[in-house]
Amino acid sequence: MGKITGFLEFDRHDRSYQPVAERVKNFNEFVVPLSEKELRDQAARCMNCGVPFCHGTGSVAPGTPGCPVNNQIPDWNDLVYRGNWQEASRNLHSTNNFPEFTGRICPAPCEASCTLNIIDSPVTIKSIEHAIVERAWENGWLPPEIAAEKTGKKIAVIGSGPAGLACAQQLARVGHEVHVFEKHAKAGGLLRYGIPDFKMEKWTIDRRIKQMEAEGVVFHYGKAVGGTSPGAIDPKELLKTYDAIALTGGAEAPRDLPVPGRELAGIHYAMDFLPQQNRRVGKESLDGVSEILATGKHVIVIGGGDTGSDCIGTSVRQGAKSVTQLEILPEPPARENKPLVWPYWPLKLRISSSQAEGAVRDYAVMTQKFSGENGKVAKLHGIHVDAKFQPVPGTEFELPADLVLLAMGFVHPVHEGLLKSLGVDLDQRGNVHAATSDYKTSVAKVFASGDMRRGQSLVVWAIREGRQCAASIDQHLMGSTTLPR
Repeated sequence: MGKITGFLEFDRHDRSYQPVAERVKNFNEFVVPLSEKELRDQAARCMNCGVPFCHGTGSVAPGTPGCPVNNQIPDWNDLVYRGNWQEASRNLHSTNNFPEFTGRICPAPCEASCTLNIIDSPVTIKSIEHAIVERAWENGWLPPEIAAEKTGKKIAVIGSGPAGLACAQQLARVGHEVHVFEKHAKAGGLLRYGIPDFKMEKWTIDRRIKQMEAEGVVFHYGKAVGGTSPGAIDPKELLKTYDAIALTGGAEAPRDLPVPGRELAGIHYAMDFLPQQNRRVGKESLDGVSEILATGKHVIVIGGGDTGSDCIGTSVRQGAKSVTQLEILPEPPARENKPLVWPYWPLKLRISSSQAEGAVRDYAVMTQKFSGENGKVAKLHGIHVDAKFQPVPGTEFELPADLVLLAMGFVHPVHEGLLKSLGVDLDQRGNVHAATSDYKTSVAKVFASGDMRRGQSLVVWAIREGRQCAASIDQHLMGSTTLPR
C-alpha cells in the first residue's frame, strides 16, 4: 500500500512545466519530470483504500468514477514505492496497452476520485504512470509479444487511433492476422493529427507502431475505406476477404456555428487547423491545401474544451497577435463541492497549460454574427447570456477577428462513405449502434468501438473499448477468448 504513513509524511508534489517564455518557442513537450526519489515518495502516499475508486468500476457500471481501463493503481504505486519498476510496468500494461499516451494526455479521472482528493491532495497517479512506462522503454522491458501459434483468421481494423491500435495489438497477440487500414500517411488518428506535439511528441506513437509491426500487425497507409477518393477501398470487398472487421474511426463530424457571416474566409474548424501544424512538425506534405496560420492575427477560439486549448497553444507558438477563447457555458466555480461531487469528475475552473500562455477567456458568450471586408472575417459580434442561454440586453460587444477557430466538439462519425456503404445501424446520436456486451454492429462480422461507437470521448475510453472489442472478436471467431475485458 505504499508507506503506511506516507500520506501523512509527504505532501503532493507533481511535475512542473518549463517557463512560458521558453516553451512557446517550439513545439516540443515541456513537462519537467520528477526524480526517482520524488516519484517513490509520491507513490508512498497511496493508502490502498478499502474501495479504491481510482482504478475504476467501469466494468460493472459504465460512467462510475476512476480509470476506464481499470488500471490497478494501488498495486503499481506500491511496486514503485518499493523500487520494483519492472513489475510495476508488467502490472500497468496488463490493463493498458499505451500508458505513455494516457500518461501524457489523459485528464486523470483517477486523481479526481483519489481519497486524498477530498483534501485537494491526490496521489500523482498520472506522473507515476508516465514514469513507469518510460522507464520500461529505457530498460528494454517491452519487447514484442509474438503469438506462439497463428489462428488462420484475418481481421481488418479500420482506423489507427487509440481504439484501433489497442484492438489490433490485442488480436495480434493471440495469433490473428491483423491488417490496419489508415486513410492518412501515418498511424495514430487524433493522437498524431489532432493533439499538438507540445502535449505529445509523435515518436511515442512511432515507437509503439514498431512494436506492433514486430508482433505481426500490418499497416496500410493512405488507404481510405469507403467514399469516392482515389484509391478508396470498397468496404464490401473487405467483408469478402476478412473474417471480421472492426470499425475504430473517430467521431469526425464537427459541430458547426450557423450564424450570419459564417461563410467569410478565415473561419475554420479546429480540426482543419491543428493537423496542419502537426504535419509541419512531422515534415509531412500539406498536399497543396490552403494553409491556415495564426501568425500576426487576432485569433478567436470558440469552445472551452481541450481542443480549444490546443488551438490556443498552437496559435501562441505560431505568433498570434492576440488569442481570445469564448465559451457559451458560465464560468465554473473555483472549487467543487467535495462532499457532493467526490469521487466523480468535478465541474470546476481549470486552467490548461495553453490557457496560461496568454489567452484571454470569456464565459457565457453567444456569438451572434461575424462581419468582415472583401469576403474575409474582421470582427466577431457577441453577447453574454444568462443561465438559460438567453441573451442579456446591453451586454453586446465586438472583438477583432482575423482567424476564428471553431472548437465546439464533434457530433458523430462521418456517415458518408464507409458507414453508408456498410449499411450499419446508427443510434439516436448518429454513432454506430453496438452494445458494449459484444461490440457487434447490425452487420454480420462487423464490430465497432471507440469514438465511432460512443461519440467524442477520452483516449482512455478509446483504449478500453478497443481492448474489449478485441476480446469480443476473438470470442466470435474462436468460440472462447483469453483476452481480458
